[in-house]
Amino acid sequence: MPRAATKVAISLPADLYQAVEQARKKSKRSRSTVVQEALRHWLKQQEQGVLIREYEAGYRKMPEGEKEIAAAQAAAVRVLATEEW
Repeated sequence: MPRAATKVAISLPADLYQAVEQARKKSKRSRSTVVQEALRHWLKQQEQGVLIREYEAGYRKMPEGEKEIAAAQAAAVRVLATEEW
């Protein structure tokens, strides 16, 4: 059973509208599909931004010490040693 949809009217600058129309016709997608995909992408970026800010705050609160830095360097050396240069 399809989910209920809500119709929304939006305003776009003419150049953006033309660019979207051209791209969506080329990709054979409907306007609704293009807008839904764009909004999902935007929401995902917002969520990722929150996670990044939380990570940065945690790192500032407790940055890695010498022991963690040495372990990361040793791991990098091991990984790079297996690469063909």
